Amino acid sequence: MRLAPVLRSLQTMVPDTVLIQEEVRDVFAAQPDIGRLAKRIVATSFNVSGIETRHTVLTELSLKADVDEPTFFDRSSGELLAPGTKVRNELYTREAGRLFVEVARRAVDADPDITAADVTHVITVSCTGFHAPGPDYEIVRALGLPDGVQRYHLGFMGCYASMPALRAASQFCAADPDAVVLVVSVELCTLHLRSSDDPDLIVASSLFADGAAAGIVTARTFDSDVPALRLDRFHTAITERGEQDMAWTIGDQGFEMVLSTAVPQIIGESIHDAIRPLYAEPALAAAFEDDAIGEAVQHWAIHPGGRSILDRVQEKLGLTDEQLHPARETLRTNGNMSSATVLFVMKRILDEGAQDGDRVSAMAFGPGLTAESALMTVVAPRSHAA
Repeated sequence: MRLAPVLRSLQTMVPDTVLIQEEVRDVFAAQPDIGRLAKRIVATSFNVSGIETRHTVLTELSLKADVDEPTFFDRSSGELLAPGTKVRNELYTREAGRLFVEVARRAVDADPDITAADVTHVITVSCTGFHAPGPDYEIVRALGLPDGVQRYHLGFMGCYASMPALRAASQFCAADPDAVVLVVSVELCTLHLRSSDDPDLIVASSLFADGAAAGIVTARTFDSDVPALRLDRFHTAITERGEQDMAWTIGDQGFEMVLSTAVPQIIGESIHDAIRPLYAEPALAAAFEDDAIGEAVQHWAIHPGGRSILDRVQEKLGLTDEQLHPARETLRTNGNMSSATVLFVMKRILDEGAQDGDRVSAMAFGPGLTAESALMTVVAPRSHAA
């Protein structure tokens, strides 16, 4: 009998530069190229975001930084600058490469049973930059992984991309019980923030941040007891409408996010049909149909795309404030880090004392409008679950 793969040794990290939401709001609201209506939208978007702090690789965005030749923010004038996509992507290549390697190394070092020599597959995830050879190659070289490691990169899928990465890792393990898959997500969303009158870009500027996460997926068994999530089942759904409401394109001055105010409503209208197939087990199916799925599944790793999205998911699924706490806290302290964010929420659930055998439902949303979901089970050490 084959064992279901588990996600273990989950690690997260953020850049050192902290952005205070109120300070960033005031900078965007003071830009000379936006009108009075845009200034009001800036104030509203930032104030209701549910975010207090974010992190960025752009040291010059700090109000305390002194930069001789600013590229993104001229502190002396208070003006946000508009570098081209090439400049932004070159910075991505340097900074993302460093984060990919560091968070991957942390995941391997944190595992008591797995070494770099055991890794058979590397899956990297990012939608905020491109280069080749890419982060998968950099990880193999920097960590001294075998040259024959199978490498895959999921690029430009948006906020839900870590979910198909975990699904692919699970499938690799199902095909090869000895597989050890290193999954790494790094997003540098702040590279693409800029001043604009466009409401979609203003909303994006109020939400997005930088972050990195990595974990190891394997079906192998070991003597050590480590906190993990058993990957039981995955499901993908596309909503009937929303293709024009969430999108990610490339412009001359960075990547451009379309994130309309209709997204929370679309998610609310679609969420039951989108995730119903995930709960095929008779007890879970009955709970779902009775609007009691929040009682049957203890933990909810919801991608915090924004406060209004979390509000709508909580309302439609009847979840408690405690069940949404990991997602809301991730949003409050780190903002929306695109594909890495749901991994932050999963780690917070494990860190906050999830018990062995608890069920975890994970969901992330992205362009399309696509909803990726997974059902997991906590595998906790006996001492942790006591």
